[in-house]
Amino acid sequence: MKRMSKDKGLSAGESAALRDCVEVTDDSVYELQRSMEQMDHMEEGGTHFKFEISNVQTWVSAALTDYTTCTDGFYNVNEGNVKAKVSKYAVNVSQLTSIALTFINRYADSY
Repeated sequence: MKRMSKDKGLSAGESAALRDCVEVTDDSVYELQRSMEQMDHMEEGGTHFKFEISNVQTWVSAALTDYTTCTDGFYNVNEGNVKAKVSKYAVNVSQLTSIALTFINRYADSY
């Protein structure tokens, strides 16, 4: 997406929506990295487990919301190649993130 956002042939709407997508995608990557780091250091059944897993759930959920925000930015942009590519990317990543969140929620519920 970062490469696409530098394309000089984009409309103003595409350019603005793509910039927003790059920003929220960067946020998502950060949130998912924090989640992985937290999970690496958690002790199952430890005294802080509920708090730590709650953080992970919050961050992964926020990442999922970020991808929705990305596609929402294209709502008023005419159909085109950029919108289609970004939508496909966002849907794929959202599905994977949603699956990960389901596993995390089930893991949290088991303790």
